[in-house]
Amino acid sequence: QVQLVESGGGLVQAGGSLRLSCAASGRTTYGMGWFRRVPGKEREFVAAINWSGVSTYYADSVKGRFTISRDNAKNMVYLQMNSLKPEDTAVYYCAARRKLDGIWSVSYEYDYWGQGTQVTVSS
Repeated sequence: QVQLVESGGGLVQAGGSLRLSCAASGRTTYGMGWFRRVPGKEREFVAAINWSGVSTYYADSVKGRFTISRDNAKNMVYLQMNSLKPEDTAVYYCAARRKLDGIWSVSYEYDYWGQGTQVTVSS
């Protein structure tokens, strides 16, 4: 079992930055991802990172603005979000996956989910 707890969400002006954190407990040698959801829409892939941190994956909408990283010694995963836009407003979820390969951008490939943290970007 893996428990995931997100933090770091909040209200920020467009162009600003936030760093989301995801604290993992239990077995943590998994690939990790960040997804987001806007009310009334499907959950959307944001970024992912493999267990070693060597490979990262990003949605086109956040490439060049967001950076995913992990610190396995601390069982933490981070999402640094820069140049935020109003369309980045969503609840952001941290997720963990047992599979070592496969498609990183689909939510059904992930086995464990956090409760989410709200990010609101004002214009």
